[in-house]
Amino acid sequence: MHKDKFTLKAKKEGMRARSAYKLQEINNRFKIIRQNDAILDLGCWPGGWMIVASRIAKNGYVLGVDKVRIDAIEGCEFILGDVMQGNTFNKIKSKIDRVDVVLSDLAPKTTGIKELDIENSKKLALKALFIAQKMLKNNGNFLFKLFQGGNEAALTKKIRDSFSIVKIYKPATSKKRSKEIYIIAKGFKD
Repeated sequence: MHKDKFTLKAKKEGMRARSAYKLQEINNRFKIIRQNDAILDLGCWPGGWMIVASRIAKNGYVLGVDKVRIDAIEGCEFILGDVMQGNTFNKIKSKIDRVDVVLSDLAPKTTGIKELDIENSKKLALKALFIAQKMLKNNGNFLFKLFQGGNEAALTKKIRDSFSIVKIYKPATSKKRSKEIYIIAKGFKD
């Protein structure tokens, strides 16, 4: 199986996944993570975003959540849980009250049925938004993945009610054939 340059680079640099470079690219452009930030990473497996977030935040705090266990990451905490289940939110709240940034690289298990995959992606995005609205400090930032397919306009309109700036972005580090986009929401209005 052919591995692209970002997959090979991730393996060489110990980043766990090529998605780490998506977060680096997005943060370089939009400055969603700052030094000393408290960060919640939803759908954190295998941990690439947590590594990047902890490096950018330096002395900050990174809490990852996923229904698949990850190998420990120095300086980060992890919760084993499914964000679609209410008890997982309670576990998050038991670790930290508020955060500066919520990251979500949540993706549904794809079925091959485009409409169903898009709808399942939207459900995860809405759950991540709900968690962000409960967890973010005033002026906090939110980044999440969404599969393209017509949901973007309605979802970004909903998000604009809670954030000062909302942008849709497709990282150059995403695979060309990928239907994923990222929504960057800055300046949470608590």
